[in-house]
Amino acid sequence: MQSATRKLFLFLLTLLSTTAAATAQDNVFTGTNTGADRIRIAVADFKSGSGDTSLKATFDATLYSDLANAGIFDIVSKSLIPQTTPGTPSEITIAQWSAAPASAAMVAFGNISVQGGQLITNGFLFDANNAQYPQVLAKQYSDNATDDAARQTAHKFADEIIFRLGGGVAGIAETKIFYIHAAGGQKEVWQMDYDGANQHAVTHLGAISLSPRVSPDNTRVAFSSLGRDGFQIRMYSLLLNRMVNFSAAGGTNLSPAWSPDGRSIAYSSSRSGDPEIWISDVNGAIARRITSFKGPDVSPVFNPKTGSQIAWISGRTGLPQLYIMDVDGSGVQRMTDGGYATSPSWSPNGQFIAFAWNRKYGPGAPGGQDIYVMEVASKRWIQLTHDGGRCDFPSWSPDGRHIAYANTADGRDDHMKIWTMLADGTQKHALSSTGGDMPNWSWK
Repeated sequence: MQSATRKLFLFLLTLLSTTAAATAQDNVFTGTNTGADRIRIAVADFKSGSGDTSLKATFDATLYSDLANAGIFDIVSKSLIPQTTPGTPSEITIAQWSAAPASAAMVAFGNISVQGGQLITNGFLFDANNAQYPQVLAKQYSDNATDDAARQTAHKFADEIIFRLGGGVAGIAETKIFYIHAAGGQKEVWQMDYDGANQHAVTHLGAISLSPRVSPDNTRVAFSSLGRDGFQIRMYSLLLNRMVNFSAAGGTNLSPAWSPDGRSIAYSSSRSGDPEIWISDVNGAIARRITSFKGPDVSPVFNPKTGSQIAWISGRTGLPQLYIMDVDGSGVQRMTDGGYATSPSWSPNGQFIAFAWNRKYGPGAPGGQDIYVMEVASKRWIQLTHDGGRCDFPSWSPDGRHIAYANTADGRDDHMKIWTMLADGTQKHALSSTGGDMPNWSWK
């Protein structure tokens, strides 16, 4: 049955109850909608030297897309920039770029060539309003002359620009998204670049796998997989390209989450009866239970800023609600005031939690499951998706400016896709084809 695994999650969460009314919230500022002006930047096509011009086209398109998707720039349309193609600092007339119609504050340009099987790229960033000392950045890159190398070089240069102009926050162009890909009755862990390129399988287990979570150092992926002992937490080494040991436990074990220091795994386990939140080391040993209350507790996630708190979903009061607690199980706080909440994801700065929420859930109540962001300190929230079908499994990018999530417009599980948006809900676009689900953004 196509929706069997998703229904397993819902079964663990669902207890019949009436919903509490949710109240209107004030604005919550998540980092991309704080009113700051965006930097107007022009991105010139790089000047071609010798070699394969198709690699230049790949580089140009990738760099433009990376900067357009960064969430901090106003990109000058290609139709408005000067028709010259500067390749070096001596070839650019900066006044042409700062003047109308381009009116650029910054200009990215450079040259690219293939020499002896190597792709050589020289990139520059100029301040168009500083005629005397315009150079902000100069970088040279050398890699194999392949299409993938051209993409990765563009990602590196984009991240350098974003770091310099984005307040010292590292860019995400080199980050990865891990997710579940469903096909042929199986669900495997897959990986793609942050922009949806280079989609490929990580695991080949021929089984049903769920909820991949990559380690903070990007060396391992924890996930849950269905085997002869039911759902168990499994571990895959990205360095060794094979499964590594994680001790099996009794009951159903789901939704692993890494501590920010990479030393602990939190997950939901029914080994003691009710699904509860447990924490173990990264091998599955020294496990301890941190929740103990009638009703299912699932989907833990650590506060990535401090590592001292966990957000999770609990059905202890009826329908599943969002809670936070200290890592020892104390200091429990209920965050949502009704509806049906699932799939929390804590922002990198520790200030916000993204989650899926159907605020109108209940018999006869219209509504839908959308992505929300809540400010932890005030419990104020904003709704990011609207009328686009069922949305679930939000995951923050490491710069805190983007959120990946799963969406199915018609409610069918086999039509689920991975989408991304800015953290204020704008610039939504699909990353995967159908069959993509449960995204998890790498930590860096």
